[in-house]
Amino acid sequence: MRTRPSHPLIELRRLHRYFGDTKAVRDVSFEVDAGQVFGFIGPNGAGKTTSMRILATLDDPTAGDAFIDGFSVIDDPDRVRRRLGFMPDYFGTYPNVNVKEYLDFFARAYGLRGRERIAAVEHAMDFTLLNTLAEKPINGLSKGMKQRLCLGRTMVHDPGVLILDEPAAGLDPRARIEVRGMIARLADAGKAVLISSHILTELAEICHVVGIIEQGQLLAVGSVDEISQQSQLLRLVRVRLLGGAGSLGNWLETRSDVHEIHLDGELATFSHHGDRESEVVLLRDMVQAGFPVVEFGTKAKSLEDVFLHVTNGRVQ
Repeated sequence: MRTRPSHPLIELRRLHRYFGDTKAVRDVSFEVDAGQVFGFIGPNGAGKTTSMRILATLDDPTAGDAFIDGFSVIDDPDRVRRRLGFMPDYFGTYPNVNVKEYLDFFARAYGLRGRERIAAVEHAMDFTLLNTLAEKPINGLSKGMKQRLCLGRTMVHDPGVLILDEPAAGLDPRARIEVRGMIARLADAGKAVLISSHILTELAEICHVVGIIEQGQLLAVGSVDEISQQSQLLRLVRVRLLGGAGSLGNWLETRSDVHEIHLDGELATFSHHGDRESEVVLLRDMVQAGFPVVEFGTKAKSLEDVFLHVTNGRVQ
């Protein structure tokens, strides 16, 4: 089993990329450790793909630097490429090439030879569940199978870092679930995974950390809960009382930490400004005030809520 490094496997240091007057990436910095899935979130044109292309050594930064397993994309691009697998949002297919031949071509391109190459191709097909389709021409594969094949191509040389640009785009629900499971397994194996997607609910389920970018600037980095707290985003509270919630509504209106109160029979829902400890205090105050609470539950805002709160919908 590979020993996990003490340094970040992905690191961006004050990265800038300009195209004429367009500042596609502006002073972006973040890190991704081994075993982490980092969700890169932003509207179209926010700078996600440009940042990923720089990490994949397909573009050069205007200023700043980026590192893969400690190696600079500027000074050591060859070492970076050996440690990196890049899955673009679109990849070409080739006539008269089957699944096994396609993966074998990329294994050869990465310098794998003999039994090592054969084992790498077999492992990629096994991991992506393409073993039964080894002899099938790739231009006859479904969209979901092509995405699996592209993931297999990305991981065939066993890189420590994977950069995945919209890997679940256009897939049906079952195929998205399968791709999500593969990404989680890669992280469990100690790989650092940077993934961009517009399907925020799925990112929330698999990402340890998210970064929200807009107009080339990184607006927030952290877990969904951390960004919610940093942004002072309110939590949702649901309370059920015996005999009806009308009197609780009047009591809640006197509190400065409670907003957006909705009453429906015995049920009261509202937004609460505070952390988990303050929720304990809120429940204690309710009980001490004599309210017959039979249900009390809270949840953080979703990743979609966080994204809409942090961004302004601006494009460049």
